[in-house]
Amino acid sequence: MSYPEPTGPPSPVRHFPFRFDPAFRLPLALLGVRSGTAAVELAPDALVVRFGPWRLRTTPANVVDVELSGPYRWWRAVGPHLSLADGGVTFGSSVAGGLCLRFDEPVPALAPGPWPRHPAVTVTVADPTALRDALAPGSSGGA
Repeated sequence: MSYPEPTGPPSPVRHFPFRFDPAFRLPLALLGVRSGTAAVELAPDALVVRFGPWRLRTTPANVVDVELSGPYRWWRAVGPHLSLADGGVTFGSSVAGGLCLRFDEPVPALAPGPWPRHPAVTVTVADPTALRDALAPGSSGGA
């Protein structure tokens, strides 16, 4: 049996770890959110946010806007949060700042299954500027 040869190099996956403020490491660890379980992974055809047991999956093409934000109040930003104002979700591990990603098509994240769907996610990655730049049109992995 013959298998087709791969064409070109494998698609790169870029890894953006979350920033963890020392004061929130233990409370987040109790929720299963640690440096090994929290990251944004970006490939040309997939954007995956892992935050302990929570997952958000979409494509880079679904991201229509990115905005640096913060600093935040800890009670609004640390942990998994649902915004009552716009229905967006926050996966936060730091109050220093992060990146808000807005979607063309809302995606599930906080509950298992397809509902609720969120129009945006805010993530407190260690380098929000690098993630913003990686999502820019024309970048490798961006929309």
